[in-house]
Amino acid sequence: MTAAQKATWIGSISILLWGTLALMTRLTDGEIPPFQLMAMTFFIAFLLMAVNWWRQGDSGLRYLRQPRLAWLLGVGGYFGYHFCYFRAMQLAPAVEVSLLAYLWPLLIVLLSALLPGERLRWAHCVGALLALAGCWLLLAGTGAPSTEISADMDIGTGVETGGQTGGETGAETNPDYIFGYALALGCAVIWSGYSVASRTTKSVPTAAVGWFCLVTAVLAAVCHVLWESFVWPSQWQHWLGIIGLGLGPVGIAFFTWDYGVKHGHIQLLGVLAYAAPLISVVLLLLAGEGQWSVGLLLACIAIVGGSLLAGMAKRSSAAV
Repeated sequence: MTAAQKATWIGSISILLWGTLALMTRLTDGEIPPFQLMAMTFFIAFLLMAVNWWRQGDSGLRYLRQPRLAWLLGVGGYFGYHFCYFRAMQLAPAVEVSLLAYLWPLLIVLLSALLPGERLRWAHCVGALLALAGCWLLLAGTGAPSTEISADMDIGTGVETGGQTGGETGAETNPDYIFGYALALGCAVIWSGYSVASRTTKSVPTAAVGWFCLVTAVLAAVCHVLWESFVWPSQWQHWLGIIGLGLGPVGIAFFTWDYGVKHGHIQLLGVLAYAAPLISVVLLLLAGEGQWSVGLLLACIAIVGGSLLAGMAKRSSAAV
């Protein structure tokens, strides 16, 4: 296994963890305000990395000295994405916001062609479009519960936003939602831009991501104070969900994604990212929430088929 293949496998761990967002978020019962939950989970992610520093006999302070670009990408990517996502959820229908925000894997595939040494093949584009179609079919066709599920599936804290959106699911395009839609597109641009541009900061160790998480937690706490009321988790399940999110989908996932996009096959990771919503919905169905459908099967075929097509393209290019 080459170093790039190993990094790709490590990066794919993030996708598996993001697939657990909805199930873990259900444990919080949707009672924790979005920015409060974001602050708590990103702080836990920082603590997770701090433990890793301690195990290595390091205070972690040396990782503070990073190029300005690395800080801009890290904090801008983490905080910028979630800020736009949560605000979009408040201004426009949840499903439509998620459909627009989930353009980021496709944008990663396309923007990666701008990187030195990367070549965009037709199979990458076709695979990404096929997986995108499956993702949209999955999000738009899950029925009434899709408002909650789609909010949970995006990267980040997986906050429950059902009933907090700017309109009903499936509503006709409304000019009042334009700003929300623009923020949703901003999510896609921010996260894809962060992922692709991170290749230019390969020298920045993944250990530095812990500090990016801490700054993101502080900024989220400021937003919480400005716009939300604090809610103390009242049940042990709430704490289990918060800790689980902070350790997995927010903690380990961002660390492995950083390593994967810097050193792995970024086009393949972009296409594989469409598996996250599929994993999320399947886990919810296995937990007894929702029902299997033909639409879900078709979405599964499209996402898996697109991923396999992109994977074949990468293998063929490696053999040349």
